[in-house]
Amino acid sequence: MAQYDSFARFYDAVNGEPEGRVTQILDFIEQYQPDTQSVLELGCGTGAILAGLGSGISLTGIDLSDEMLTYARRRCPGARLIRGDITSFSLGEKFDVVVCVHDTLNHVTTFEGWTSVFANVADHLHDGGLFIFDLNTLGRLRDLADMAPWVFDFDGNTLIMDVDFDAEPIATWNIRIFERQHDDSFELHHESILELGVALDRVRDALVPDFNIIFESDTLGSPANDDSARALIVAQRATP
Repeated sequence: MAQYDSFARFYDAVNGEPEGRVTQILDFIEQYQPDTQSVLELGCGTGAILAGLGSGISLTGIDLSDEMLTYARRRCPGARLIRGDITSFSLGEKFDVVVCVHDTLNHVTTFEGWTSVFANVADHLHDGGLFIFDLNTLGRLRDLADMAPWVFDFDGNTLIMDVDFDAEPIATWNIRIFERQHDDSFELHHESILELGVALDRVRDALVPDFNIIFESDTLGSPANDDSARALIVAQRATP
């Protein structure tokens, strides 16, 4: 079973609609690549981002979870959705924009895997195309590990989540969902999701020479650093 298979049917209810992130992506496209005709999303999950990008753009999504793709097909019937590994995909075509958000990159648990993602993105982007991605920083993962477990009630169910970062740079997200049954008992769904924390300078260095970073910020619009809650990066495919 791939990560998120058992969590897929709860994912949107827990996370809500990514309206702010969709708006941000569309703003980047309008600013840096206004003639965009094709978008590829890595780790598309339930298709919430793709669904928000609207019509008029050719949409493609890749995810390793069959269950997540099942929900994505319902949300994005016009998108091409592919089960695949973002470290090793090969589609034989190029796109105007590649998106990888919601800390999908952190789910690749070796840095060699990150460099493979970057190489694959470069191979699948037109010259001048955009690579829009975000990541949880080392500081963010440390902060999460110091916090009390997060408890969230939704649709009669309860989610309890905590992060263990004792094995830094690998963080383990322990996700437990207690699903209420018709007789008011609960069924437990449990997943342990691994994420890799990487210093931002190492990420920046790995993007060279295929990309030029044209935008970078934390969640508040300030320059990102290793203590930021999250880093958002827009890189442009370099012209040979």
